[in-house]
Amino acid sequence: MAFESLSEKLSGAFKRLRQKGKLNENDIKIAMREVRMALLEADVNIKVAKEFIAAVTERAVGQEVMQSLTPAQQVVKIVNEELTALMGGESEKIHFASKGPTVIMMCGLQGSGKTTHSAKLGKWFKKEGHRPLLAACDVYRPAAIDQLKIVGEKAGVPVFELGQIKPEEIAKKAVSHAKDYGNDIVILDTAGRLHVDEELMAELQRIKDTVPVCETLLVVDAMVGQDAVHVAKSFSDTVGIDGVILTKLDGDTRGGAALSVRSVTGKPIKFAGVGEKLDDLEVFHPDRMASRILGMGDILTLIDRAQDAQDAKEAEKAAQRLMENKFDMNDLLGQLRQMKKMGGLSALMSMVPGGGSVQVDEGNEKQLVQVEAIIQSMTKAEREKPALIDPKRKRRIAAGSGTEVQDVNRLLRMYDQMSKMMKQMKKSPKGFMRRFGGAFH
Repeated sequence: MAFESLSEKLSGAFKRLRQKGKLNENDIKIAMREVRMALLEADVNIKVAKEFIAAVTERAVGQEVMQSLTPAQQVVKIVNEELTALMGGESEKIHFASKGPTVIMMCGLQGSGKTTHSAKLGKWFKKEGHRPLLAACDVYRPAAIDQLKIVGEKAGVPVFELGQIKPEEIAKKAVSHAKDYGNDIVILDTAGRLHVDEELMAELQRIKDTVPVCETLLVVDAMVGQDAVHVAKSFSDTVGIDGVILTKLDGDTRGGAALSVRSVTGKPIKFAGVGEKLDDLEVFHPDRMASRILGMGDILTLIDRAQDAQDAKEAEKAAQRLMENKFDMNDLLGQLRQMKKMGGLSALMSMVPGGGSVQVDEGNEKQLVQVEAIIQSMTKAEREKPALIDPKRKRRIAAGSGTEVQDVNRLLRMYDQMSKMMKQMKKSPKGFMRRFGGAFH
């Protein structure tokens, strides 16, 4: 889970603050020492960590905290605001050309995920109503052009390629092709190297000299921590970049790269790769990420993912069935499939306030797959009316889904409990919410 290690350590530091009714300067210093250690262990740049702690401490020992009725909450609020500022403050959008197609040049080291993220970005733009074109400008890596064609086809985005001629010529002809065929965005998938070198930078500069590049986006792997930040600084200083796409952010338990890139390079993180699928690309929101790091959840991203996972008509239909107490196994199966689309149980829990502290092990994730298999082994009539399922049918369903009868019984009990909850909610919505809310206090 992203930032898992950092979130746990910060949570521990703030828990000790909350145990004190009033805070003095020494309490703040001890807490900030813990926060500093948590940042350094998360592989945050040492200069960035030092400046961050200085900014938080200066505000935290002021009157707004010391005279507050809830000083610990004020400290967390300050840390949240400073974390947001550290990562850029606000999400930064792509700048579009005022005339002609918008040219976006993707660059980065070999193996950073440039080609895949070129397709991801193309698919994201297509969803936004644009007509993107992918251009194969990596003429050195074996099968790079074929790879772009494959991911481009999966993303539903056309690919322009001219074989292994000069990359700047390919870029020039791609822009011309886009003008002729009505593509408003051209994404250039350029070559990478195993390390930053003059040859690579010179090639990228030639492309920029040949076509009007609006955005140069650097693709870096979040998992490599400070190395990602060093790479970003090298590209920024040498060829010039407008923003960063952080890949594998979902697997980066430390988070050092995300917290350091903006301060070290002065350039914003514009997108984050959060999975292997072509849909797993998100706009990077510093404020949402700060909330997630501090265990406050990320409800807005959760809503965005839910909207992507289910169209409006289906959502309305499901809500209506819920209110009419017609919720059956088909509806439950639909909800499970949506959850998978949204990143699974662990990803969802990290976005629910307080949910980051809930441990979601592999067993729980496997249980969701098991439930899906059991429902799929039921007949149409059994799904619509689970009361039909007698011991004989349970044995058949268990055999068909590769599970045990007790697993089928567990699912049926869960369904019964959900049905009772729906009935209670329909009878007395306010009373239900009071009971439901009380479970979290």
